Amino acid sequence: MLRLGVDIGSTHTDAVVVNEKGELLYAAKSVTTPDITSGVLKAMEMVMARGPKPDEIGAVMFGTTHGLNAIIERRRLAKVAVIRVGLPATKAIEPMLDWPQELREAVNGGIYIIPGGHEYTGETISELDESQLRQIAKEVNMRGIRHVAVTSVFSPVNPDHEKRVKEIFNEEDPEISVTVSHEIGTLGLLERENSTILNCSIMPVIKGAIESVSQTMKRLGIEAPLYLTQNDGTVMSSEYALKYPIFTVATGASNAIRGAFVLTGINDAVVCDTGGTTSNVGVLVKGFPRESSQDVVIGGVRTNFRMPDIISVGCAGGSIVKLDNNKVLDVGPESVGYRLVEQGVAWGGDILTATDVALALGVMRIEDSRIDTMRVVEKYGDYLNAAYRLIVQKIEDAIDRIKTSAEPVPVILVGGGSLMLPKNLAGASTVYRPEGAQYANAIGAATALVGALVDKAYSYEHTSRRDALADAESEAKNRAILAGAEPSSVQIVDVEEIAMPYLPGNAVRIRVKAVGKLGRRPNG
Repeated sequence: MLRLGVDIGSTHTDAVVVNEKGELLYAAKSVTTPDITSGVLKAMEMVMARGPKPDEIGAVMFGTTHGLNAIIERRRLAKVAVIRVGLPATKAIEPMLDWPQELREAVNGGIYIIPGGHEYTGETISELDESQLRQIAKEVNMRGIRHVAVTSVFSPVNPDHEKRVKEIFNEEDPEISVTVSHEIGTLGLLERENSTILNCSIMPVIKGAIESVSQTMKRLGIEAPLYLTQNDGTVMSSEYALKYPIFTVATGASNAIRGAFVLTGINDAVVCDTGGTTSNVGVLVKGFPRESSQDVVIGGVRTNFRMPDIISVGCAGGSIVKLDNNKVLDVGPESVGYRLVEQGVAWGGDILTATDVALALGVMRIEDSRIDTMRVVEKYGDYLNAAYRLIVQKIEDAIDRIKTSAEPVPVILVGGGSLMLPKNLAGASTVYRPEGAQYANAIGAATALVGALVDKAYSYEHTSRRDALADAESEAKNRAILAGAEPSSVQIVDVEEIAMPYLPGNAVRIRVKAVGKLGRRPNG
């Protein structure tokens, strides 16, 4: 069976069809539209028109920026009731205190801080007041709030109170959506709470995106399960994504890194994905994107769920070259984006871009009868070499920053804008630009495995190391199966054990990643 993969970029939306070996069979590129959805639908229609039959498609993989855009734009977000379980502690800083004001106003559906929570050892701080919780649940229901975010102190160690809060809310209203933080983030109460609230807020947005793609699949006659790509380079079923949409917000960069692995077979390398507006530089480790060890800020909010370790540089194909007093001041971060073929000098426009520079210097070629590089040379010939040196320097600086040692490493160039980069880069042992590089993001989506990550804390004074590892691995496998993996194919691909000497009790943090092949799911 074939797979159809879709990825949304700032300039173009790509759709590809690959076979079971991950080989590219059909590809199409559509302009990314302001509403995102119509561009996705057009790309899907275009690639299906190239030859594949609807009944040959066994799965559809969809990488979306809908959730991220909603957070950044503060639009179409759901109101969320926030339940923090932690009294008598945790009163000093209330939920969402440091959020941007407009985002807080868009999301805040009521804040409730109640007794409960656990110590890092798993012992109870104070008991839940279930009668108070039922009163809160009734109040939330009366106010018409349909999404609840629950965060309890040290819930990654002991999630019992979060689970009980969810049970009580669902007993009072079986239709209300309740997200518990131990399924979203890691240690760090405020960041985990923020992640859980954002997860709730974008649920309606992702639901709408899934419904739009599903309707297009139906119109095209595709009766196959739909998966969404995750931040770590794996996929999850659309049903799972409806519960955990926050895991989709950084999929573009992850898809590109995973696609670079599929196209080259190289397990460990630096990957540079150059599009029309930005170049995202990340790292392949054992065939998957290296995850960030730092808290990640999204829309002005600090979070701590899994995200790829990415350095974004505002220098790509559509980046505008800035000139002043006969000097090149900068390249980017402003970009003409998808208007390159209208505004670029080589096409007859009046804005000098990075692509114009590369075309005029003969570094890259684009088959387009409208292009006349002499326009660029005649008007900006004196600036081309300086501009190109600056473009290359920005990419080389990002490669140097993302590396963990001074030794040269393999570098894989992907994305439509990668053609403008040279075959030799400082810090690279070898530079690869594989065939199909311009479709790496969509290929990464189409070939992804189903995956899940567990990040928990344990006290080795209360639990043996063997039991702790077994517990974390078992939970990771179960989550992968829930995300849509075939149970018999699930395997552990990474285990990380981190000592936490700042906590007593021989405390450790265990991170386990599990992946598996697509499971058999009902069509549609």
